[in-house]
Amino acid sequence: MPSVLQQVFALPLRALTWLGDQGTRAVAAIAFIAVAVPPLGALLRPYVTEAIFLLLCISFMRVDLVALYGHLRRPALVAAATAWTTIGVPLIVGLTAHATGLADSSPGLFLALMLQGMASPMMAAPALAALMGLDATLVLVTLVTSTALVPFTASLFASLFLDGILSISPPALGLKLLGILAASLLAATMIRHLFGTEAIQRHKRPIDGLNIVILLVFASAVMGDVASDLITNPLATIAVALLAFAVYFTLLAVTTLIFRRIGTERAFAIGLMVSQRNLGLMLAATAGALPATTWLYFALTQFPIHLAPYLLMPIARRLTARTDTSAAAANSIT
Repeated sequence: MPSVLQQVFALPLRALTWLGDQGTRAVAAIAFIAVAVPPLGALLRPYVTEAIFLLLCISFMRVDLVALYGHLRRPALVAAATAWTTIGVPLIVGLTAHATGLADSSPGLFLALMLQGMASPMMAAPALAALMGLDATLVLVTLVTSTALVPFTASLFASLFLDGILSISPPALGLKLLGILAASLLAATMIRHLFGTEAIQRHKRPIDGLNIVILLVFASAVMGDVASDLITNPLATIAVALLAFAVYFTLLAVTTLIFRRIGTERAFAIGLMVSQRNLGLMLAATAGALPATTWLYFALTQFPIHLAPYLLMPIARRLTARTDTSAAAANSIT
């Protein structure tokens, strides 16, 4: 590369590398920046679908195929985690909403909760697990299998619970999800073929930084109206925010308890993945044609999604330290 071009690309590359090194701090800061600068949200809202597509491409591009095949040879745990996140979670959410009357009293909030339950885990979940020192490979494998199934499971649960509520038909929802995922996987495969796995691994830090920039685009687009909602209707906005945090930490806690027999550290990693739902994928599939209450809930879920990895870091460190101590003790005995 000519020296002039090297100088041109050197500065943004250093900036992305620095940003990638900030880890969970940068992820947490995104939510506050998105709320504090509403004009940024208005500017970036037309690019929500493109941001989601790029996040999917980056995640698929960084899949460790060797680790993926290794876990797929031991499918019982992956199958159980996949069944829980793609079938168990949306089924429980739907039944609970109907039992409590939420489906009738607040259709927009019910729609938001169902779309959250039907969504696959966030594509950034393995990266967040790795930043926290957790088992990112198990998270990645379960993410891949869950994402592969979500066009079909989402269509099924939309037929069961959202008939007449969703602006798009359940089969069309499944087809759009399948198209978005297939296109991003194809693009990621082409990138891997052009640049190679080693180059992608070598540039991990600037890719992390780019991922954070794209997350900012998505969060700003979704959260741009939160400040005005808080001013005009503070009690309702705070109530929805508390619900978003309650749903996030309930999914985390229940999943960790369900899978605790495989070890607390690995169960916690699965819980983190299950609680990080890919609402952006649902926004892209529905083209954002959602009620105002649904948009508000989606916006406020960004707070637990972005803040929780930073807040939970001490717990993750304690769990990984305990796992390392147990492994060292076992090795010394043998």
